[in-house]
Amino acid sequence: MTTKGTALITGASTGIGAIYADRLAKRGYDLILVARNRDKLQALASSIADETGRTVEVLAADLGKAEGLHAVETVLRQDASITALVNNAGIGTHTTLLDSDVDRMEAMVRLNVTALMRLTYAAVPGFVARGGGTIINIASIVALAPELLNGVYGGTKAFVQAFTTSLNHELGERGIRAQAVLPGATRTDFWALGGLPVDHLPSEIVMPAEDMVDAALAGLDQGETTTIPALRDIALWTEYEAARLALGPQLSATRPAPRLTAAA
Repeated sequence: MTTKGTALITGASTGIGAIYADRLAKRGYDLILVARNRDKLQALASSIADETGRTVEVLAADLGKAEGLHAVETVLRQDASITALVNNAGIGTHTTLLDSDVDRMEAMVRLNVTALMRLTYAAVPGFVARGGGTIINIASIVALAPELLNGVYGGTKAFVQAFTTSLNHELGERGIRAQAVLPGATRTDFWALGGLPVDHLPSEIVMPAEDMVDAALAGLDQGETTTIPALRDIALWTEYEAARLALGPQLSATRPAPRLTAAA
């Protein structure tokens, strides 16, 4: 069989990560599946390998801990077959700042921000040297609407969105494709783990995880660098980006804006 190389997927044992594993294998990728639970990884790997005939390896690692993160970084640096990285691992919560434990918030930053950043740094030099590679970063709509959920969680996903935008700016001409995926409410165990079971949400805003991943991959195929699976009117995003870019020439100057000096 021909292959598109190997895709390394974090948070791959269940939910969105497991669906990405299935879809990318069917697209012709061999896989390296990363998550904490080795038994779940092995079961998924066997199922995908049997169905698709692809080579599927597993790497049990806790990306919230230095040793686990470094183990995956080493694979990304050394395995020249890797052509795609899916940064899916992450945690979240809906609790307010006053109701949140700061140590849990710090752990969220380590996983959602630091691990994603370090894995990307580990993968990119090899991608550039080999002339191409794909990075898919799973963010969230709270990157654009941080009022919806916990502010630290929103901040971590805003980092993912900004980081991905910068990757495209710096590396797009060097064969690197980076996509930020901004799901809305998606039917996975993410919500229960964050303290709010998904069945407590209005059913009309919850997307099946399979549909979300398929839409995100369709966006990747269409060349989108930011994909919001639920967004029907793409003109809204085009206008949003145009307004952001229009701010550029006005963000730095030798003098404060007149409205800020009039009172003084």
